[in-house]
This record gives sequence, C-alpha cells and structure tokens, in this order.
Amino acid sequence: MSIAPARAAFFDVDETLITCKSMACVLARHWGRGEVAARRLATARASLQRQIAEGVPREEVNRSFFRFLAGSHLDDLETSGREWYEKARAGGLLHRPVYEALRRHRDAGDLIVLVSGAFSACLDPLAREVGADLVVCTVPEVTSEGVLTGELTGPPMIGEPKAEAARRIMTAFGLSAGDCHVYADDESDLPLLRSVGHPVLVGDGPISAPHAETATWSWLPGPAPATPRPPALPAGPPADLPAAARTLAPQAA
Repeated sequence: MSIAPARAAFFDVDETLITCKSMACVLARHWGRGEVAARRLATARASLQRQIAEGVPREEVNRSFFRFLAGSHLDDLETSGREWYEKARAGGLLHRPVYEALRRHRDAGDLIVLVSGAFSACLDPLAREVGADLVVCTVPEVTSEGVLTGELTGPPMIGEPKAEAARRIMTAFGLSAGDCHVYADDESDLPLLRSVGHPVLVGDGPISAPHAETATWSWLPGPAPATPRPPALPAGPPADLPAAARTLAPQAA
C-alpha cells in the first residue's frame, strides 16, 4: 500500500481468494484425526448443511459454527490455522485468477482488504502471505483465559456488515467508492459488491441481482469448474479494471 492510497480493493476469501471454505478446514485440523473426531466433524457438518438446506440465513449458520468451538482455546485454534495453511498452500489453496488481481492492486499501491465471515485463526496466515493491509472478519467472544464462549462480539461479517465495513474503510482513507474494487462470489456478498464502482463477480454462484445491473460488472472464473458463460462484451473491460477481469455480457431476459 502507498502512504496515501487512491483506491482500495476488497476481497472476499472463501471460494474467492482461496479455493475452499477455510473455517471447515481449520475445524477439521483442530479436532484432529480418529473415530471420535470424525464423528464430531460429521455431526457439525450435517447440522450446518441442514440449516443451509432449510434456508436459515447465512448469518445464523455462521453463528452456529462458532458454537461448535465453545471451550476451545484461541491459541490452539491459531496453531491449527497455521498448520492447515502451511499444508494447504502447497496444494493450490490460492485461487490464481483472483490472487493475480490482488497482486496487481498491491503493486499499484492500492489498499488491500480481506473481508470474510471467517475469523483470525483462518485468515491471519493468508493475510501475511498476500500482503493484505487490513483484515475485516467475524470476531468470536473470548474469555480472559483465552477460551471461546461460542458467541460473537458483534454481528457475523456476512451480508450488509461487509458493505458497512467497506464504506467505513473508504471514508477513513478518504477514498471514492467509485474508484474501488470488490471481488466476491456469493449471494450474501451483493451488498459488498454494490458498495463500490468496480464489482468483480467470481464464479457462477447464485446472484439475484438483475441482469441489467450485473451486465456492467466484471467477472473472473471461480475455483470450481464453471458452467459455460456468454462471451464478453466486444469492447472488453474498461482500461482501469484489472487486466484479468472480463465484463459480464448482458443475458437474455
């Protein structure tokens, strides 16, 4: 980041900047191997998947995840996060198209911000490696002894809170929202994508925004195999957008 950045680039993390869901990976690492750990992990996954299938809001599913961590020591979770990251980074953890965009923003002196519903144990190793300037994330409640209570100190960093955090950061640095970029993949990221002038949709996740709106957005492939997409607009992306991003073509109504 330059001393006085002219722009900011905000990056969602799970299945945008990295190829997996970091909290599930850290939980699996933290609980370890063996039959008991496997049963605990299967129970947690089944509970979370059931909530998602029933249409429980993402914010509540996020809170449910942290309740599985009640009684865990933050230091132990941070150790598990570092161990998971060191192993996963060698296996293609970083999603290259988005990471290359991040590098271009960083080289241009833009403010690099990771915005995620995950927590510090998942995000700190990644932030150090990619050179992020700020990390905005969900913060679990921790006792004076460093033990997670299973609750949060504020709202999960999902949905509108992501957009609110981005706006606060842009205001604090005196940045114009119209000059800033967001990279995100999920329906819940719509408020964040709409908070800047240059939204970049990653992958083919469910997005309920009208076609007239998303036709002006840029697009990068997601980490999973994507379904075929319409070709890019003939004129290509505006010159001030990241070189690897292409613009979504208008879709038929």
